[in-house]
Amino acid sequence: MRFNPPSEKDAWHAIGPLEGLSEDLRRAFLPNGDFEPIPLPGPNDWLAVHDEPGQTFLDFVRSRPNGPDALRNTIYLQLLDYLHSSSVPPIDRLVQFTEAFFAMNANLLPELATSSRRITRRINPYTHHEQLLTRDILRLLVEHLPEDAFCVVAMTMRDLYPGPAWNFAFGEASLRDRVGVYSFARYDPAFYGIDSSDRDHVLLRRSCKVLAHETSHMFGIHHCIYFKCLMNGSNHLEESDRRPMHLCPVDLRKLHYSIGFDITERYQKLLDFARAVHFDDEAQWLSRRLGRIEAPLPTRTNRREEHAR
Repeated sequence: MRFNPPSEKDAWHAIGPLEGLSEDLRRAFLPNGDFEPIPLPGPNDWLAVHDEPGQTFLDFVRSRPNGPDALRNTIYLQLLDYLHSSSVPPIDRLVQFTEAFFAMNANLLPELATSSRRITRRINPYTHHEQLLTRDILRLLVEHLPEDAFCVVAMTMRDLYPGPAWNFAFGEASLRDRVGVYSFARYDPAFYGIDSSDRDHVLLRRSCKVLAHETSHMFGIHHCIYFKCLMNGSNHLEESDRRPMHLCPVDLRKLHYSIGFDITERYQKLLDFARAVHFDDEAQWLSRRLGRIEAPLPTRTNRREEHAR
């Protein structure tokens, strides 16, 4: 299996036609220098071992994806075994990030302890850490799904695995049932015996990324193969760290289609969050992106604009 990065024309096709959109939206979906093309994968990277056909914006629309409505309009964060964890990311920051990223209400549910639940467990033969089976957790979340939930995303410091043949999983989601779970365990430098002075900062950044990635799946957004994007697949921690915290134009358009937020306002709230938690690289990108959105549109003779037609 060999992945060939899509051409510039393919990327424009994935974004979809921009005619009929407002000037602000057209500016927001233009793939200018803020978005890098996806590179060739390394031998152990996601696209080297997983065949991803890609999902264009029009593919997404035709799939009739999940979206919030008048009844189901809240993203819930569910804690699993948090009170039994010695060190966790600040939950208030994760709630703030969720509200900024998705431009929706986000609420925190009371902790669920897995010790008294029907959760399959095993000891990982390589790390010797206990792991929880993701499908059992997803079933548990469905049983506790609030009526006004668009989705529930569970967070745990326990290590996870999706099946006997797998070593581990960072997380898993069920699009149909609107529930997902992800683990902070392997995002924590301490998991690997690393005593890092910036551990809390690293863990928060990684946690925000996986939270946004897994929750975006529940909107029906597939892995991205067109740009360097938050929705790129990840096969290992180094690859996960390489993913940016932003959505590419293809996936931003999908999320906007589902929620209908003001894109400039969303970017501004994400910028405020990034500055508050000292995500300096992300703040620089968001500031530059806001500037580009406010800049004049390219002329009709611009070659890239012609590709959109």
